[in-house]
Amino acid sequence: GTGMGCPSMGIYSYELIHIYGCKNLIRIGTAGAKQPYVHAREMVFGMGSCTNSNYAELMGLPGSFCPICSFELLEKAVAAAKALGYKYHVGNIASGDQFYGVELPHGKTWEEMGVLAGEMESTALYTNAAAAGVNALCIVTISDGPEEITTAEERQTAFTQMMEVALALA
Repeated sequence: GTGMGCPSMGIYSYELIHIYGCKNLIRIGTAGAKQPYVHAREMVFGMGSCTNSNYAELMGLPGSFCPICSFELLEKAVAAAKALGYKYHVGNIASGDQFYGVELPHGKTWEEMGVLAGEMESTALYTNAAAAGVNALCIVTISDGPEEITTAEERQTAFTQMMEVALALA
């Protein structure tokens, strides 16, 4: 468990990397769908992590950092999902500091920009992994979408496909 949001993920992923020597970090969790073709109970592999957080800015870089996953882990996750016959999507996810009411103040929405799902931890995970030169991947299962919301019991007991894919990467 990494808690909720970039600050908690930032602490846990930093400690896993720098205290425990982890080289491959895989986050599994839930997310909300942002596209009509991404449905409840389907997996999303977060290739990139769009954000409204200033987590990466705290690194003091001379520009904007684009948090992305490890291609090595992504490639293995896609292969595992295919081998297991699981439905999945690959693309950008939005990692926000707000759980409810995330709206962009100007211009297009995350949905209009092709973002597949929203969650709250991938930006910190990918940023810390990049800073340390290790691998990271965020695998989420859609818990709610435009037409369907899963029950708390389903989220607790039935979201096993992402766990099976994550374990296949070990």
